[in-house]
Amino acid sequence: MDRWEREGLRAANNGLRNQVDRLTDDFERQRDRLSEVYKQLEILRLQATSNDRLAEVVVDGSGAVAEVRLTAASMRATPEQLGRSITEAARAAAGLAAARVAELTADVTAGLDDLPDLPDFAPEAPSLRAVRDWVRGAGGE
Repeated sequence: MDRWEREGLRAANNGLRNQVDRLTDDFERQRDRLSEVYKQLEILRLQATSNDRLAEVVVDGSGAVAEVRLTAASMRATPEQLGRSITEAARAAAGLAAARVAELTADVTAGLDDLPDLPDFAPEAPSLRAVRDWVRGAGGE
């Protein structure tokens, strides 16, 4: 191997090293941001009230009902009316939760397209695109 070949290999190696360093830095930034988002989602609580003001429902970040509050007027409502009011408030609160989750995860999921995939470095490596798609789905997109 002559000097030019060695220099060419060295330059290629440096280029690959720079790509890996950039990938590592991007990954660490995304991991830190995802950790922040996760903490926010853990404490997220959203509430909605039915149009007739008989019921208020509080949901967590996943949209699961955490609390149902009924007004004094709800005691005079029929069971069917009260059921509709609770359902209405729960759906509205779950919709608010989904929108907030999408908002919180938007910059994390948007950054996924900027990250190179493993086959970009090693053609035989498995692709992480399926993981990216799953994260997008979990983030409400």
